[in-house]
Amino acid sequence: MLKIYNTLSNSLEEFKSRVEGKVNMYVCGPTVNDVPHLGHARMQVNFDIVRKYLKFIGYDVRFVSNVTDIEDKIIKKANDLGISIKELTESNLKEHLDDYAAIGVDKPDIQPRATEYVKEMIELVKLLDDKGFAYVVPEDGVYYDVSKFADYGKLSGIDLTQLRSNRELRDESKGQGKKDNKDFALWKFSKEGEPAWDSPWGPGRPGWHIECSAMSYSILGLPLDIHAGGQDLIFPHHEDEIAQSEAGYGGKFCNYWMHNGMVNIDKVKMSKSLGNFTTIKDLLKQFSGEVIRYFVISAHYRKPIDFSIDKLTEAKTSLDRLKGLIQNIEDDGKVNAEAIDEFKKAMDEDLNTAGAINVLWKLVRSNKEGIIGAVKKMDEVFSLKLFEKDEIELPLEVSDLLDQRKEARENKDFALSDKLRDEIKELGFIVKDSKEGQTVSRI
Repeated sequence: MLKIYNTLSNSLEEFKSRVEGKVNMYVCGPTVNDVPHLGHARMQVNFDIVRKYLKFIGYDVRFVSNVTDIEDKIIKKANDLGISIKELTESNLKEHLDDYAAIGVDKPDIQPRATEYVKEMIELVKLLDDKGFAYVVPEDGVYYDVSKFADYGKLSGIDLTQLRSNRELRDESKGQGKKDNKDFALWKFSKEGEPAWDSPWGPGRPGWHIECSAMSYSILGLPLDIHAGGQDLIFPHHEDEIAQSEAGYGGKFCNYWMHNGMVNIDKVKMSKSLGNFTTIKDLLKQFSGEVIRYFVISAHYRKPIDFSIDKLTEAKTSLDRLKGLIQNIEDDGKVNAEAIDEFKKAMDEDLNTAGAINVLWKLVRSNKEGIIGAVKKMDEVFSLKLFEKDEIELPLEVSDLLDQRKEARENKDFALSDKLRDEIKELGFIVKDSKEGQTVSRI
């Protein structure tokens, strides 16, 4: 039985979907003010694994992940570059989609853009206003009155008395004239040079937090089965989503909250402000998407991971060796049920991919039946392309030995053929013979 660590309860809980056999899952998607980095890669891979595992165990998954294509950082970046917001967001969105595909992440079933759901956002703000949870700050915007929502802080567990510095640092607007520093923007009145939509309070644009509430409700209904994102979104973004959704729509917003750990660069949190972030595109110049994916899933999704080129190189070596072992196992047409059970046991404990990878390694090193069949099943979740052969750059010495061995076999000198095979193996490569001839892979 699948168990998920629920951030809301701070405990491991048995997973039960709202509708039997179906899962509605909403993952906070990218803000397309820039190209994607390793932090995006981690979140995308982690929740792609969750989605694929839910399908693996029989659920019909409806997976929604939004695109934030209007907010302060986007407006500033477009102005700095002297280009339109649409030009900036379309270009960066393509980068995100291309890079996510390169690391084996499936496209969402639905990928709504914030600018497509402004009408629904206005409707939610109107609900909150009518119910007394919102108020207007002249020449600024419409704000959520946190004091009216008794459960504010239940997701993050944040000390509300310490909220002042956190809110000022994390919120996109300090909101001069707010009743309380805890309050956050639902609707921002238009400023010169900014895009604007008509609303009951005047022209403006949505606050950042409102979009996910409106889109998830409109597309999936409430409560969501799973809402996911990085740990940095717990406060204020997800906390604010709960407050505005439960106050506006009524009832529970989400049953299970999942959050992945942060990426550290040499033990320091990766951050654009520190200038220590690495783009996916740059990594793909040195490593395949499968290596990046293998690196990510080799750690539990809730734990921080420490990134370095050396660690990614280690991941490449490990994945190459794993694929080499798999490619030298004959497919007997069976599926090892015991290995699949062990795989599921690991994954059922809060999506323990590190434990599941260990099950895979244990299997390929064994002499059991049904190895290849079981590996194929596991790779439905891992998406490591374990059966795709990488192009191998052979040292000249190995190429010469392969030519000599081919000639020896043509002359039926099998003793020499075996001797040359052993010499090739000592150089780190394995040769297999088939009707098509010799094939070589790394040990």
